[in-house]
Amino acid sequence: MPESFRTFVLKVHSRCDLACDHCYVYESADQSWRGRPLMMSTEIAAATAARIGEHAAAHGLTSVNVVLHGGEPLLCGPAHLRALLTILSEMSVRANLTVQTNGLRLGPGFLDLFDEFGVRVGVSMDGGRAAHDRHRRTRTGQGSYDRVHTAVRALAAREGRFAGLLCTVDLRNDPVEVYEDLIRLRPPAVDFLLPHGNWSQPPPGRVPGGGTPYADWLIAVFDRWYGTAPAETAVRILEGILVLVLGGRSGTEGIGPEPAAVVVVESDGSIEQSDALKSAYHGAPLTGLHVTTDPFDAVFDVPGVAVRRPPPAACRPCPRLRVCGGGHVAHRYRAGAGFDRPSVYCPDLYRLIEHIGDRVAGDLVRLRA
Repeated sequence: MPESFRTFVLKVHSRCDLACDHCYVYESADQSWRGRPLMMSTEIAAATAARIGEHAAAHGLTSVNVVLHGGEPLLCGPAHLRALLTILSEMSVRANLTVQTNGLRLGPGFLDLFDEFGVRVGVSMDGGRAAHDRHRRTRTGQGSYDRVHTAVRALAAREGRFAGLLCTVDLRNDPVEVYEDLIRLRPPAVDFLLPHGNWSQPPPGRVPGGGTPYADWLIAVFDRWYGTAPAETAVRILEGILVLVLGGRSGTEGIGPEPAAVVVVESDGSIEQSDALKSAYHGAPLTGLHVTTDPFDAVFDVPGVAVRRPPPAACRPCPRLRVCGGGHVAHRYRAGAGFDRPSVYCPDLYRLIEHIGDRVAGDLVRLRA
């Protein structure tokens, strides 16, 4: 289990200018966003920065990752975002600053600001126009692809600013086509996100006895990606599995036996667990802690906190446990039974890990020969 947090996600704005129907913040069981202030104040940002510095000093950390998130963080506007970045850049520990945005407002003004503060930018994008606009639409129902595509091209032209693309898997989209549409934008990394579902609210297409549709989708991406030299981009979930198959350790959330060392600070200063838990039930991410009164170490003492939760009992005899770790905690939930069960994606994870392991094993045999 992690002894310290290395990544701090700051919800600097609690609303969004898109109305994505697959959003785990606004469309899932937890609706606590409704009572949050629109923006994180400079006072809360300063308290957060002090707590991060305190945590880093206590654990001997020389640097931390700070992600400005939302909602949509660019809704803060350049002036307020500048004020927040000034506070975070003056912390007592070096911060690797990243913004995760939907890209709608990512124009030259924000890019200049991020150049000034050395901020890297991740953009949420689901593939080409048809795949992207299937979900990522405005409140009036208009697609967002053209604006996001233009923004990402401008971002890619800025040296050292592009962090990568985040794509939510939709089984209706062709996996290889999605991958190739994304890499045309030259991202340094692509992160494929499994839709956040659970046993009470299964993800689309995930039915008992219904095969392994998510494994099949990701295997098609893996075979296209893994078979290309030199590598076109990093693919986080696939690289995480590769590292674990080869005996290493992965910090990818939802993969491996060790929970990712991530903590969230909401716009009002509340300290919470992973956002993905919002898909389980209302209040699932809550810790009852606040940056003005509590250190981040206090999270580890919260009963049942995700970073302290062991793999489900049913998973312990499984030969794939060392790689999948039981899957993401949020995906284990069932109403009335809690989180002590395998991931709703268990068959998909098993099949995906098996496929990757077989490919790697075959390559190692050939190398020895």
